[in-house]
Amino acid sequence: MMQPHPAARAFPAPAKLNLDLRIIGRRADGYHLLESIFCLIDLCDTVWLLPREDGQIILHNPAGGIPPEQDLSHRAARLLQQFSGSPNGVEIWLDKHIPSGGGLGGGSSDAATVLFALNHLWYTAVPPETLRALGLKLGADVPFFLFGQSAFVQGIGEILSPLAVPEQWYVVVRPDAHVATPKIFTHPNLTRNSPPCAQPSFTQLQPFRNDMQAVVLAEYPPVAAAFRLLQDYGTPQLTGSGACLFIACTTQGEAEYIYSRLPENLAAWCVPGLDRHPLQAILGNNKNIRHA
Repeated sequence: MMQPHPAARAFPAPAKLNLDLRIIGRRADGYHLLESIFCLIDLCDTVWLLPREDGQIILHNPAGGIPPEQDLSHRAARLLQQFSGSPNGVEIWLDKHIPSGGGLGGGSSDAATVLFALNHLWYTAVPPETLRALGLKLGADVPFFLFGQSAFVQGIGEILSPLAVPEQWYVVVRPDAHVATPKIFTHPNLTRNSPPCAQPSFTQLQPFRNDMQAVVLAEYPPVAAAFRLLQDYGTPQLTGSGACLFIACTTQGEAEYIYSRLPENLAAWCVPGLDRHPLQAILGNNKNIRHA
């Protein structure tokens, strides 16, 4: 990673898991209607920010080699600047640890952290609900990261309700595959008619499932191979549209044992869940950060 300016501040951007994901229908515009349990995990990118007074937005190292203006972090800063009318700018550096294309929400989390932090650093005072509405313009997962805690998510990602998730550890693996989300959402075998849950809770929704999992396992052999490997240690599940898989564990020791048994050539992490976004500890006195 390119070294950030010494005066830049570091802000965390955690990954997420879909503990449960069901597709309950489809809107007239083609968007799928989802119900899902989202939780944060302690696998984080770091977003470095250095405010400027000249209005310029500079992303020094866009992820994946795309033009800086197309990166979600750059777009998030520009969106807040345009919405608020702020004359300020910012320089951004991304220290990436969340794998891309895995269903962990790394790009969306980076964008949410930019919105969160710049709303504080620029003193723009955009209310939380409005900030989440702005985030939805960037991606369906962005509002959740702005919500900042475990949630039952509905619609296309914009309807969020707090949901208690017990303390758990997770073994997350990243098979050598990049799942194309549009391919999954347009697949003829995708389940699109799961019944909605009237009273969602961590217990009520069990056994958890992911309506995209069967299609991903059928279309991507490396994901299917990792799934079979993990079945020796528990009940693996796809997060989002993949390609990452995870096993939920009730204790750190159980997770560390599974992690220690995995082959070295399989990218994997052993991490606890987070009940709150770590930005709340850094900007906890900021009225623009939601507290349940």
